[in-house]
Amino acid sequence: MIAIVYPQFYGVGGIARYLDSFLANLPETHPKIYLITGDEHQIEKNYPNVELILLPFSSSRYNLIFWSLKARKLLNQLYAQRKIQMVNLHSPPLIPGLFMPRHIPVFLTIHSTYLGMSGRFYTEKYYISEIGWLSLKIKMWMESRLYKNCEGAITLTEFGRQQMLTYGFDKPITIIPNGVDLNQFSAKKEVVKDIDVIFSGRIELLKGSKKMVEVCKQLVAKKPNILIYIVGYGDEESWVREQLSEYVQNIVMTGKVPFSEMITYYNRSRIYVSTSYYEGLPGTCLEASAMGLPTVAWDFLFYKGLVEQGGTGFLVEPNNIDAMVNKIIDVLNDSFLIENFSARARENIEKNYDWEHLAKKILEVFN
Repeated sequence: MIAIVYPQFYGVGGIARYLDSFLANLPETHPKIYLITGDEHQIEKNYPNVELILLPFSSSRYNLIFWSLKARKLLNQLYAQRKIQMVNLHSPPLIPGLFMPRHIPVFLTIHSTYLGMSGRFYTEKYYISEIGWLSLKIKMWMESRLYKNCEGAITLTEFGRQQMLTYGFDKPITIIPNGVDLNQFSAKKEVVKDIDVIFSGRIELLKGSKKMVEVCKQLVAKKPNILIYIVGYGDEESWVREQLSEYVQNIVMTGKVPFSEMITYYNRSRIYVSTSYYEGLPGTCLEASAMGLPTVAWDFLFYKGLVEQGGTGFLVEPNNIDAMVNKIIDVLNDSFLIENFSARARENIEKNYDWEHLAKKILEVFN
């Protein structure tokens, strides 16, 4: 009997999608699960043997403190009534973790760390983080406290595990990747592939927005008939629009789109490209791969296993714009290579990233 704690289940972020997929793919005989979340942007959702408990919530730091106090009180009640035996806390955010009752075992699912998001985990400085030194120091202290008070953790990649070890984490760590719903993300062969390259996800410095602009400009210069779609939104969206404003014949920026529409964009695309510097495990790459798209991205540890070098795509040296552009064009010009990569990308997802299988593995770790 488990209580999952995450305040923004009805959001559009990666953790919300992770939880939705996990709960939707649980085996029929799974133990009772309570999901304690906020009511912001609430929509109708139901899962067998899962009880959703909604506490009033709005997206602000101070509200998160009050929400966490209410969640703590509720957890104490559920534990006293013997309805739960443990808490599964998803991080970030960090504040709920500071209010977890000490007498209830807490198991973490770590999607990202602030050390990683700051860019300071890398030996090379790939981007200037918006996290100030004082804010980073406070957040890392909060993470250390959270790690100290838990029983163990799941992280999505070896990259995530290495970040946690940097904090001195000495509890059991199990690596279980994010997954994708194979029934939902399945390519339709009759759809015309009119988009050459798709970038999808958050548009921000952390995700390599500045290098994405450089890649797009060079692609248009070398392949004047190319069509590129940038699907997503974020802090850098206005800047990117301004930088690419003269390329409207070649580059389309959709802004924020409903999650359901992503399948259509993937279906129409030939290659998925990413200039991101940091991911827990890249959900958009998972989705694109499930749809049979080859990937070209920077060579970071969080892509290992998901992108097979020369098998499902190419990983190139971070910030090597010329190398990335050349690989993209090489793939676009080779229809046989695209077909081969496409089949292997889907096969890799079916074998290693199917949520039906992953949900069972997560329950095994909890047990």
